[in-house]
Amino acid sequence: MSDYIKPQPGIMDIALYEGGAAHVAGLTDAVKLSSNENPFGPSDRAKEAFSRAVHRLNRYPNTDHAALRDAIGEAHGLDPARIICGVGSDEIIHFLCQAYAGPRDEVVFTEHGFLMYRISAMAAGAAPVAVPERERTTDVDAILAACGKKTKLVFLANPNNPTGTMIGLAEVERLAKALPKQAILVLDGAYAEYVEGYDGGADLATRLPNVFMTRTFSKIYGLGGLRIGWGYGPRAIIDVLNRIRGPFNLSNAQLEAAEAAVRDQDHVTRCRDENTRMRAWLAEALAEKGVPSDTSTANFILARFADEADATACDDYLRAEGLIVRRVSGYGLPHCLRITVGDESSCRRVAHAIGRFKAQGKAAP
Repeated sequence: MSDYIKPQPGIMDIALYEGGAAHVAGLTDAVKLSSNENPFGPSDRAKEAFSRAVHRLNRYPNTDHAALRDAIGEAHGLDPARIICGVGSDEIIHFLCQAYAGPRDEVVFTEHGFLMYRISAMAAGAAPVAVPERERTTDVDAILAACGKKTKLVFLANPNNPTGTMIGLAEVERLAKALPKQAILVLDGAYAEYVEGYDGGADLATRLPNVFMTRTFSKIYGLGGLRIGWGYGPRAIIDVLNRIRGPFNLSNAQLEAAEAAVRDQDHVTRCRDENTRMRAWLAEALAEKGVPSDTSTANFILARFADEADATACDDYLRAEGLIVRRVSGYGLPHCLRITVGDESSCRRVAHAIGRFKAQGKAAP
């Protein structure tokens, strides 16, 4: 590259995001439990809508996403005018940083928070500020202590990825009301649907002028391959974000599949119930084998090992068995493995394999 062609300052300091592995060399039937995907996939209604969209591939989608916003509003009891749709919730996060943070500003998040908070902050030229958690759980007082005049955005994943822990809405509201007046609290609800009766912070984003919520169709709706997300908050913030959103950021296929998916809440309920059942089983099975985890409220479990060497050895053992889980050293948790709650067969298989790994270690001289 020419010495005269350079990216903006700070861009080359961004560490590349690495998704969960999907393949094991030499194996064609590996079980992927590394990306928190819904093992049951999308609803039949969403698949049918996607299939119908093939007949209009020559047509541009509408630019206002009105039908999808209406469907989301109807499903969640929200004002569609306060909803914005994007290419996964990642794009909404990027919009927020682009619109509200820049050089000399700070973006705050917890130490084990989603890696895209740091990446999007740095891409906007802002300084990322990671705040310590308490036993892998958000510490509101630590966040408030880290905020100041430079703070523009505070990202809080609740439930959090990759820990699976969450805090109550009373604590979230206390955080929102105590933030500096120029700061926006962004509640990342990617896993909100896995918590029965939890609105992801929608009520707070309706009542408070400094709270914004993001959600996704990639998890419980089973549409990770289509990349569809949305955000909800004050109309003033929605107006700002729409000014930088590309007019055709979502295709007809994305819009129509997502609309059908959100209208099929029976599928959501079935997936949540089965996830709750198998999550409890997997956590108990691993604990019995000497592998503890915090109470998870998402669709994965953060399994804790004695140290990084033990976690790495277990990961290597699982891969040899055709089981792909997620190492999370990039999240500051080198002694842990994040394991997606798959279907019953997958959960039993991974628990059995970890049990064999632990027994192997005890048998060693």
